[in-house]
Amino acid sequence: MPQDHAHAPDAHKLVIIGSGPAGWTAAIYAARARLDPVVYTGVPKQDPGPILPGGQLMLTTEVENYPGFPKGVMGPEMMGLFQQQAERFGTTVLMEDIARCEFSKDPAKVPHVLHTAEGKVVKAHAVIIATGATANWIGLPNEMRLATSGGGVSACAVCDGALPPFRDQPLAVVGGGDTAMEEATYLTKFGSTVYIIHRRDSFRASKVMQERFLSRPNAKVLWNKVVVDVLGKDHIEGVELEDTVTKERSTLAVRGLFVAIGHTPATKFIKGSGLEFDEAGYLLLRRRDSHTNLPGVFAAGDVSDAQYRQAVTAAGMGCQAALDAERWLAAAGVH
Repeated sequence: MPQDHAHAPDAHKLVIIGSGPAGWTAAIYAARARLDPVVYTGVPKQDPGPILPGGQLMLTTEVENYPGFPKGVMGPEMMGLFQQQAERFGTTVLMEDIARCEFSKDPAKVPHVLHTAEGKVVKAHAVIIATGATANWIGLPNEMRLATSGGGVSACAVCDGALPPFRDQPLAVVGGGDTAMEEATYLTKFGSTVYIIHRRDSFRASKVMQERFLSRPNAKVLWNKVVVDVLGKDHIEGVELEDTVTKERSTLAVRGLFVAIGHTPATKFIKGSGLEFDEAGYLLLRRRDSHTNLPGVFAAGDVSDAQYRQAVTAAGMGCQAALDAERWLAAAGVH
């Protein structure tokens, strides 16, 4: 029988950090389980590209691959619906950043302590970290402007590549690793020509991934090139390139630009907290559940998933985290 620890009067049973598909799904499940979850959504910032409450979907125009939306749905609208559903069941939502965490070794007795960017102290017996991962951008002003306005610049080909504006159009992918190869290969199904723009004269990607892309008849590689500007007012019309060897400038006409130079998990605020990370900096989950290496601390979504990075998989992980947190709290005797 679990030892009874009626939850501390100044502590929440569950705090969820992050407000993308994982965070909101966790909140829906937790609220319906009467865990009285509190969601800290974060605040908008630039680092160097836009980071918004709601996650990567806030930079996505039309989402066509999430079940239940046969006509598609705008990314920000979908996150708004997720939030409304979480609030309907009693989730408390706070638009603040958690800046630092002190995790307890026995959070059933001594709650975890979270510090907001405004200096507030928040206590919780269980914490779900669902802060996601942000795409690495080139950092050009026009790139960011067209990415946030739905102007044909994206960091996810699998999310956006099949949309009508990109079909039968010349498209470009920036990068040279496995992700860039995978994204470019996917785009060859839709684009008239798909260019990979790479700053070096050889790829970092595995040979298999390279061959898969290069075998496509509409695949082309531009070696030793970097994008120095993105052209177009309301929608991308091309990119300005610079040769890394000769410094010569040229223009490439494209109707879509997909930046595939990696993602950075949003984990700065938990570095040094005792949590385990993998080699790429993602929260390490050793089993097929949401448990981290610390008791009462769970992870969900892209912050712990470098492989899939899809809204539907993040939502599934949010469900897992809420169920795991509910069971952990019950087993710990926190009620």
